[in-house]
Amino acid sequence: MLDQDSPGDRRDPRRSPSPDVGTLVVDTVRAQLGEFRGEWCGMWCLRPVTGGREWDADPAYVRAADRMERLSAETARANARSRGELL
Repeated sequence: MLDQDSPGDRRDPRRSPSPDVGTLVVDTVRAQLGEFRGEWCGMWCLRPVTGGREWDADPAYVRAADRMERLSAETARANARSRGELL
């Protein structure tokens, strides 16, 4: 097992840990709110709250959604579900 300070460890110590699956975050490059779905090859996989195609985002440009953004997303999700747009 590699020591955290060894040259073979490619993790950036300044990077924040991945959020829990389902956490709402904002991709600041796209200015889009998304649901965290996982991590692959150093990129975070995000999905639109109301459904749709996932996209990859650089974690350096992703921030946690604030309270108003989360409330807006939860309302949008409930509205989409009531229209039958979500599975």
